[in-house]
Amino acid sequence: MQHTITFTFDDKPITVTVPTNTMLSDAAQLAGLDIGQPCGGQGRCGRCAVQVTDGNVRRRSTLRLSPGDVGQGFALACQSVVEGDVSIYVPPQEKIERRLTTDRVVAEVTVPEGYEYPSDQTVRRIHLELTPPSMDDQTDDWSRLQTALRLQANINKVNVSLGLLQTIGNVLRVGEWNVTAVLEYPLEDLEQPVRLISLQPHHVDEYSPLWGCAIDIGTTTVSVWLVDLVSGQVRAQVAEYNGQIVRGEDVISRIMYANKSGGGQELRQRVLDTINELLETACKRVKAKPEDVVKATIAGNSTMIHLLLGIPASNIRLSPFITAVNHPPLMRAGDVGINIHSQASVDCLPGVASYVGADITAGVLSSGLDVAEDVILFLDVGTNGETVLGNRDWLVTCACSAGPAFEGAGVVNGMRATTGAIEEVWVNSDTFEPTYRVIGGGKPKGICGSGLISLLSEAFITGIIDKAGNVNLMKSSSRLRDGAHGGEYVVAWGTESESGEDIVLSRVDVDNLLRAKAAIYAGFTVLADTVGIPLESVSKVLIGGSFGKYINVEKAVQIGLLPDMPWEQFDFLGNTSVRGAYYALLDWRKRDQITEIAKRMTYIELSADNSFYEAFTSALFLPHTDMSKFPSVASALER
Repeated sequence: MQHTITFTFDDKPITVTVPTNTMLSDAAQLAGLDIGQPCGGQGRCGRCAVQVTDGNVRRRSTLRLSPGDVGQGFALACQSVVEGDVSIYVPPQEKIERRLTTDRVVAEVTVPEGYEYPSDQTVRRIHLELTPPSMDDQTDDWSRLQTALRLQANINKVNVSLGLLQTIGNVLRVGEWNVTAVLEYPLEDLEQPVRLISLQPHHVDEYSPLWGCAIDIGTTTVSVWLVDLVSGQVRAQVAEYNGQIVRGEDVISRIMYANKSGGGQELRQRVLDTINELLETACKRVKAKPEDVVKATIAGNSTMIHLLLGIPASNIRLSPFITAVNHPPLMRAGDVGINIHSQASVDCLPGVASYVGADITAGVLSSGLDVAEDVILFLDVGTNGETVLGNRDWLVTCACSAGPAFEGAGVVNGMRATTGAIEEVWVNSDTFEPTYRVIGGGKPKGICGSGLISLLSEAFITGIIDKAGNVNLMKSSSRLRDGAHGGEYVVAWGTESESGEDIVLSRVDVDNLLRAKAAIYAGFTVLADTVGIPLESVSKVLIGGSFGKYINVEKAVQIGLLPDMPWEQFDFLGNTSVRGAYYALLDWRKRDQITEIAKRMTYIELSADNSFYEAFTSALFLPHTDMSKFPSVASALER
């Protein structure tokens, strides 16, 4: 049977007709409404809750909904199906904002020393002057162009697409036989043909920009660097939340969503839309057009690359955890769906395994770990918690599912690092009164990852919570109370917050944060133990990922997220993935180096290692069950 569903969103009614047993979330999509499903539609997060104001739906699950919520008509859109006519109120959806990248950040990117466009770059621009045809010389246009390439550029073999071949005759005549060719040279076998990317009907100044782009597809954020391939300079940087995030905040949720009918295509389109919008923005900043971009390199974890290319990713989450491809071949932008020059090459950098992808191989390259003499620990602190240990002689790697707690997910008042997020907290050890800093100033909306690390540390050091994460309700403070999720600490009263509701750290929040930090700590300790390298012998800890830039070392050590080492041994490198993609974009040798890094890395599957569970369990305390591993924290507690 067909049923009429009326959604009310932003005070506007929208009506659609759907058959019996249609999921409310699917009906909302048909109505053009985008209801967020951060858990990938598994019914775990509760953030797709809508209110049934008339009629009834069948609820498959009420997880995250209290009996009072159900009594008021609330239902999870991803877990409720239509069985009759119904009216639905859709609450305002979380607005995703972010701090904008500034020109100051662009200035921090230095062109690699010794970069030389003619010898390092695979894409080059050549000016050609052709002899016009005549009754005495009736050579066809394509052969005439090949002759000019052979005589003026020493190119004996050249390939061309059908689409470009269809335009050559017109371009030669519009340019009056004076044209500029953009060519891509083969990476490895120099006997292979050069590829003609575009032919322009005029003489382009040799020093004018030739555009390429480096792209990092993160689970949370997509970053694009627009690069002048001639000078090697990064001319624009833009970043935005990955459009897939409303369908899952971690890779497992997205893989599961992709397995639904049409889910994979939707996720592919969402990330393509994100990339293409960023390219449009970046090109506007330099007064260029996206079709002027003739080369792209892409880094990202294995799941992100699979979803971008429309390759089924289901086996990534199923034992024995095998990808469809770790080293994707070169592709054309027109085939991938990226809105740059249709014949531009799109190079998805090589990964290692299901949970160690191109974001890590690119990060190892840009950090210099693969050429270091001393033993170095490289961490990418994110939802996957990838770790690499080694030097120029050997590299071992692993990944652990830390989950999105440090992104604010799974935390009652957690949020992403956007305007209104509490990013730093200090607690008075006598009064237990907090002081906090809010991104953008103004009233707080919630707490982001760096704020959660800071708050957890302060709460532990001041005795608000104990080693096991229990909230100490015996302390004399109105901020400590028994809440809906157990003991909780009030960071901001409702009179101070934007929502008017108290912002708290609950026992459930602490448990989620402990699991996230324990997974990361256990990952790198098991990796070190596996190869027989004590952490004390590690000379440097390199931390990649955008989130890493905002971590307070002292407080990250105090909760047991990072090893207890002198502060000068930590280096926060920012987005090492996009930087590695930038290096590969500029220099074919660096691109080869990433391939070699991927081949050299030995991957250790932690799920098959019993010692990981033991290490994880030991790390589920603040900072650890073994305080001898954290002497600076023991000293702070004594003080």
